[in-house]
Amino acid sequence: MALTTQDFVAQAKSAIEECDVATAAQRLQEGALALDVREPQEFMQGHIPNAVDLPRGVIEFRAPEHPALSDKDREIIVYCQAGGRGALATYTLQQMGFTKVINMLGGYGAWLEAGNQEEKAPEEWR
Repeated sequence: MALTTQDFVAQAKSAIEECDVATAAQRLQEGALALDVREPQEFMQGHIPNAVDLPRGVIEFRAPEHPALSDKDREIIVYCQAGGRGALATYTLQQMGFTKVINMLGGYGAWLEAGNQEEKAPEEWR
């Protein structure tokens, strides 16, 4: 039987650490890196302040050379729009040797719903 998208996400979630938005915000204040795994257009529409954009589809190719990801022991808060891509990306990063990678439950949608700040790309870029 073929696996569904939900199966892949559930499998990833069973092997990763996750945290709620409040915990993520606190850890980001303490120096964790926010890693946005959404597509560039989504990132430009709005993202967590100081987040790094590295789309889920290219993590395996770009993470090893990305300057913000040079320390595999740095705490990383991963997020997407709702949590599924974030879970898959977190699982992948763990397999790549990152030791403190955590998926933010609810993703960017939950971040905004909680009233947290966002950054947007300049209007001319969107």
